[in-house]
Amino acid sequence: MTSQIFSKYVTQNVPRYTSYPTAPHFHDGVTGEDYAGWLSRLDPQKPVSLYLHVPFCRQLCWYCGCNMKLATRQVPISAYNDTLIEEIGLVAGHLPARMKVSHLHWGGGTPTALEPDELERAMAEVAKHFDFTDQADMAIESDPRTLDAVMIERIGALGFNRASFGVQEFDPKVQQAINRIQPPEMVRASVDGLRKAGVTSINFDLIYGLPHQTVETLLETIRICGEMRPDRIALFGYAHVPWMAKKQRLIDEAALPGASERLEQARASAEALIEAGYVPIGLDHFALPDDAMAIAHANGTLRRNFQGYTTDATDTLIGLGATSIGRTPSGYLQNTVETGAWARTVEAGQLPVMKGVVLSLEDRVRGAVIEQLMCFGTADLDRIALEHGVEPALLDDSLLAQEELVADGLVKIQDRRVVITEDGATLVRVIASKFDAYFQASVARHAVAV
Repeated sequence: MTSQIFSKYVTQNVPRYTSYPTAPHFHDGVTGEDYAGWLSRLDPQKPVSLYLHVPFCRQLCWYCGCNMKLATRQVPISAYNDTLIEEIGLVAGHLPARMKVSHLHWGGGTPTALEPDELERAMAEVAKHFDFTDQADMAIESDPRTLDAVMIERIGALGFNRASFGVQEFDPKVQQAINRIQPPEMVRASVDGLRKAGVTSINFDLIYGLPHQTVETLLETIRICGEMRPDRIALFGYAHVPWMAKKQRLIDEAALPGASERLEQARASAEALIEAGYVPIGLDHFALPDDAMAIAHANGTLRRNFQGYTTDATDTLIGLGATSIGRTPSGYLQNTVETGAWARTVEAGQLPVMKGVVLSLEDRVRGAVIEQLMCFGTADLDRIALEHGVEPALLDDSLLAQEELVADGLVKIQDRRVVITEDGATLVRVIASKFDAYFQASVARHAVAV
């Protein structure tokens, strides 16, 4: 791919496609009453997934685009947990039966901002209303700067088998620029402690495109990470969206690498991870060959949801907590973002839905195409249309929109199968956007493509 072609696409602002339609197209026409109906119509024989959101952090990271609150006292966190426990029972009361859970994920914020006893109380409430499948995946995100030995022991005792850390970058200058100081020995102590407690899988998040970051600093970070041998590594491009994440205004924009530098960082890091024995998965994930995600990628069962790439094949993801997003076969929904309003709604006995979207048949078809492209770099348009019972002509407009991409060497079309080339792999979000019926008319702002 020539630099001229790359520059034409690299600065395009496109969604990350962790859902379709994407979150900017959720609207307040979907209510708690709608969600109650969706829950009641679930197939009780099919397992569900649970996502529990804790929007509190003990320390502020300037790069973070998540919806979070800085908590210097335990009182608001404890009160939040009490309401979260109440919401678990409220949601369970709308289900058609006692459901099985195949995946459970605590995210944030920082879930380990809870006290160990508070986490245990919440997990006890989950167990009160749900059963776990024999091979259930139970994951929790953490911050090694605040994770202590008592919480590590409790995480193991509660049966969590996966833990995630935001490593981002080990270079001291970069850490200073993003306000996240955590030397390698701090992360290593948390990893060793969790493994000793029985947590069998460790995930790291790394970020390229950070202020003062270079290829050299990233490669050194990857070398250090390789010594700890996490099972999965996510390599994200920093999304500088200060109009959404106000804390990012504290970052010196002049220190951010340019588009060509970001691409060089992404490519060099990916090559280093592959050389270290990791299997590349989709846009930005890497896993050891025997990890469940690498296996799912190989056998065609990999999926994509709001946590990124996943082995979660369930049709239903129940989001719990302020700002959490969930899905059912009927559509997507998002809980109220503001914690006070969320708590008042739950305490009033109502599902705290703020907005969502009902899935049309066309949404399902286009969503399936986008997910296949994001996961596997290819999508058979006629097969997907046939599986959904629609005419293949539904996708003719999007196929026509691929012509420029074909001419630029990013895509090949083989009997109405879209195949992303090696040159197009880093621009998969741009390619996927051609199948997004909402995108061209949207005024929503997104992060750059690479």
